[in-house]
Amino acid sequence: MNADLLKLEPIPVWKHFDAINAIPRPSKKEGKMIAFVKSFGESLGLETLVDGTGNVVIRKPATKGMEDRKGVVLQGHLDMVCQKNNETVFDFDKDGIKTVISGDWVHADGTTLGADNGIGVAAIMSILESTDIPHPELEALFTIDEETGMTGAFGLKPGFLQGDILLNLDTEEDSEIDIGCAGGMNVSAAKQFKTESISGKGISISIKGLQGGHSGVDIDKGRGNANVLMTRFLFGGIGNLIRLVSIDAGGLRNAIPREAKVIALINNPDDYLKSVSKLKSEILDEFKSIEKDLKIEVSVADVKGSALSPSDSAQLIRALNAAHNGVFRMSPDVPGLVESSNNIARVTLDNGWAEVQCLARSSVESTKMSVANQLKASFELAGMDVEFAGSYPGWQPDPDSQILSVMVKIYKEKFGESPNVIACHAGLECGIIGADYPGMEMISFGPTIVGPHSPDEKVNIKSVQKFWSYLLSILKEIPKKDQVKV
Repeated sequence: MNADLLKLEPIPVWKHFDAINAIPRPSKKEGKMIAFVKSFGESLGLETLVDGTGNVVIRKPATKGMEDRKGVVLQGHLDMVCQKNNETVFDFDKDGIKTVISGDWVHADGTTLGADNGIGVAAIMSILESTDIPHPELEALFTIDEETGMTGAFGLKPGFLQGDILLNLDTEEDSEIDIGCAGGMNVSAAKQFKTESISGKGISISIKGLQGGHSGVDIDKGRGNANVLMTRFLFGGIGNLIRLVSIDAGGLRNAIPREAKVIALINNPDDYLKSVSKLKSEILDEFKSIEKDLKIEVSVADVKGSALSPSDSAQLIRALNAAHNGVFRMSPDVPGLVESSNNIARVTLDNGWAEVQCLARSSVESTKMSVANQLKASFELAGMDVEFAGSYPGWQPDPDSQILSVMVKIYKEKFGESPNVIACHAGLECGIIGADYPGMEMISFGPTIVGPHSPDEKVNIKSVQKFWSYLLSILKEIPKKDQVKV
């Protein structure tokens, strides 16, 4: 518990956020969080259901005078991205998040904060618990495993929800109203290479200190990808008959890689160090304005273990160098929107077993497949087996929806300016849910969160206040059931 956090406004939201952060909730390990939310709903005397996937739904009747309004689904996800700084000692399976208040921001001590989507979940819990907030009939939908597979949204059955409008509280800029998002697909490549036992002088490459960030929202910001930078150094070793021993680089598919570590045997390691010293200086200069904490260490090391042959090493390095990373195409229809991209998220090599994990995104299904197939071709040239999995659809915008008109009107009246009505390059559950509930109007919005999916994640305190006030006004002005679109 953080006593100072409990003094912040709105008190109910921060109270529940503090309670949520005491509970470990990695993706695919949300059991304790599911039990917590289920117990919370039952303690309020509200109808509480857990479906076969692990999603929790809590139903609350409309307040007096709001019975004739359209039913609303308030939706957030229970899991969080688990990332930490290399020097931080923390077990996401056991430890609660340690929150810190710094000026106008709340962040964690060396780990992701879990404001994505803990603040949204806390806001929903605050409304469920309230006795004086006007609202229509509500269904609180808490999904699981949003961050690594959208498992909860995929497992949601048609007919389980009864609402007419879904408000997804999972957007990270308080001036935005999101009406569309990108779809995504996991692309994985793997191969068991033959190895030989080796011992001798080699090299160690270490890259750390990169910002990382959300592999959708931040993919167009020019941030360094540790896997890409690693490959640039390895490519320069092909001529020196480099023999790869081990690689441990990157992390989750939806996080831009921040760190990489490589061990390799190489002919004339001292000569190699001299040859890449210029490359190191060039990379540091390329990223000096955006990656101020970037550290690259290339050194001679005593190496022993199992290594790939020079030809197999070159094959794997060339495949990594050929694989696309970053923005693939900007939208021709929506200014400033990334249409499609790829994140080379995780590269590992251990005892000859090589794996590469990517996340391809696009708001256009055909382009998503184009990105995936280009990656497939790159890795198949190295003889790797490539699999596509976890494909999820994008969310098609509806700029004429009634709830959007209501929300734009409220925003202008409350804050004296127009909101940014956008589609985003992140993956949201709305597209998946919408496939089974085609008549449901959907909007996503939330407070300002900076650095999601990285240990730099922080949420703005004043933005949470703005988000909460806005949410309460929206619930008060939900259209009546018999109204038509305007």
